[in-house]
Amino acid sequence: MTGEWVRKYPDDVKAIAAAGHDLANHSENHKQMSRLSAEQCRTELQKAHDRVKELTGFDMTLFRPPYGDYNNTLVQTVNDMGYHCVQWDVDSLDWKDYGADSIINTVVNHKHLGNGSIILMHNGAKYTPEALEAVILGLQEKGYTIVPISELIYKENYEMDHEGRQHLKEGATTPGASSSPSVTPVVPQTPAVQPER
Repeated sequence: MTGEWVRKYPDDVKAIAAAGHDLANHSENHKQMSRLSAEQCRTELQKAHDRVKELTGFDMTLFRPPYGDYNNTLVQTVNDMGYHCVQWDVDSLDWKDYGADSIINTVVNHKHLGNGSIILMHNGAKYTPEALEAVILGLQEKGYTIVPISELIYKENYEMDHEGRQHLKEGATTPGASSSPSVTPVVPQTPAVQPER
């Protein structure tokens, strides 16, 4: 959630939290984080964090960088703040406004779609609400289970490849890691299955 979105839609933030969905930080002002200093990155995360904490009492620990733009400074700052940096490996391209059918086809037939995929979708995209149910059903028909990101991601002993997919470091094990097919839509400001207002 961006700080601006939290400010504009406090009741929605509370409803998302009350429904038990993951709450994730998307920065205060949606800046290109790789252009900021460590202190500026920290401020961007902390302001949005504080807004959500004030409304919900919840400490967010998930962060998706605006534009997927990151560098070592941002990753270190995110880690130092107790956050887990999340990327995606399937872009729905909903932000291009090609229509609901395009979103559905792009996600359900994406060449990178697989176990552990994280799907990027936007709450403000014009056709996302119309496409969301069909995307979910299409993924379920392929045998995928949609889970919260907090249940999907590795939180230690992992590396992330250039496509946004996590991999355990060689020789590392993670207790409770699931081998069943799962995908997670990344909708940073609304729950995965709630249509936009």
